Amino acid sequence: MKKFAALALLATAAAAASAQSSVTLFGVVDIAARNVKNGSNSVQSLASGGINTSRFGFRGTEDLGGGLLAGFWLEAGFNADSGTQSDTTRFFNRRSTASLIGSFGEVRLGRDFTPTYTGWSDFDVFGDNGVAAGGKFNSKVGTNADTLTRADNQVVYFLPSMGGVYGSVAVAAGEGTAGKKYVGGRVGYAAGPVNVSGSLGQTSVTAVGGEDKLKIYTLGASYDLGVTKLSGYYTQNKFGNLKTTVYNLGASVPVTPLASLRFDVARLNASGTGIAANDATQIAFGGLYSLSKRTALYATVARVNNKGAATYVVDSNPVAVAGGKSTGYELGLRHAF
Repeated sequence: MKKFAALALLATAAAAASAQSSVTLFGVVDIAARNVKNGSNSVQSLASGGINTSRFGFRGTEDLGGGLLAGFWLEAGFNADSGTQSDTTRFFNRRSTASLIGSFGEVRLGRDFTPTYTGWSDFDVFGDNGVAAGGKFNSKVGTNADTLTRADNQVVYFLPSMGGVYGSVAVAAGEGTAGKKYVGGRVGYAAGPVNVSGSLGQTSVTAVGGEDKLKIYTLGASYDLGVTKLSGYYTQNKFGNLKTTVYNLGASVPVTPLASLRFDVARLNASGTGIAANDATQIAFGGLYSLSKRTALYATVARVNNKGAATYVVDSNPVAVAGGKSTGYELGLRHAF
């Protein structure tokens, strides 16, 4: 009887511990057959990450009591076509954070997306992957900034749930390295079919002509009409008198419960000494068919028209041609776990 009671007590304790904490393994394998033509040169390949970055990771939370949670998130990207790391200098290159979460919101420490990146990527119907990736127009404007997508050494505060209002403030220590020190923030409102936000940030970069700050501003919005979801954004990346401005408008159309179509057009205007003629336009179209909740087939086509000496491309292989055209097609398979 005593042994039975002891076993019951241990089982109860284990169940309580399990209820207080959780760890999840997750990931995506995304691979596509791709054809890219830059100028007169073309390359056929298998490529990783046509609509989602191939990745795996671990995330978890622990209930500390009193409404307070501790959390962690470790996420690494990889090239599904070759099995290699997507970043040879960082293992958990996509995210490496620890958090405290409560009624006050969330305080997150480590490497993660910057507010100015999510300020536009949340409203790009193709996200930042594949031949139609919006990130190709996310310009450093001639600087050595390393914060266009993510920042190391970040401390980020996220607002708690406030009736649709959301926001964050981020500070990243440069640790003595130019291009890594970042300050930024984002505020928005999402309720029902509407989502709208604005963000701004600046990165301390190597000084040129007395200027040492890359400044980024974004405005984004989406509206779900049911028969289609409209999305768009405006971004401005500015360094001294050099500036790139991007306008993007897209739509996602559910055709059936399992299939959808996506379309987007993006325009980049450049201004300032030496880059004023380097404009570019992208038009992209794609479709996705879900085989299950975790597996989907997709196809995407995108074309970039460059002006002046601009070298924006759907993929960096083959080599870009200044002022030339870049066209890409891909057919892929994505599986999430």
